[in-house]
Amino acid sequence: MDAALDLTFRALADPTRRAVVQALGRGPATVGDLAKPFDMALPSFLQHLKMLEESGLVETRKVGRVRTCTLKPEALAAAERWLDAQRSLWTKRLDQLDSLVLDLNEREEGTP
Repeated sequence: MDAALDLTFRALADPTRRAVVQALGRGPATVGDLAKPFDMALPSFLQHLKMLEESGLVETRKVGRVRTCTLKPEALAAAERWLDAQRSLWTKRLDQLDSLVLDLNEREEGTP
């Protein structure tokens, strides 16, 4: 796995950060609005936001005193491609195992 993908999965490993990504999926939001639902001090929340920015999942722009965050869905695309490849690999392997088990069952039933 490459470093960018590692950062993406590390960022998504935390429920707070996943909730932020989900909220930003509905559209841009200010840091204050994003922090409201969480029972934590703002500096702690900002650490979560920093991890999301470092992973490339979130972009923050400051206009005056207001910081607005936006989701960068293209950063999720690499994780989606990796997950799709894993799904395809394991589907193929499980199909092969299923065929093997069916063949073995047929052989058992066929022998006296």
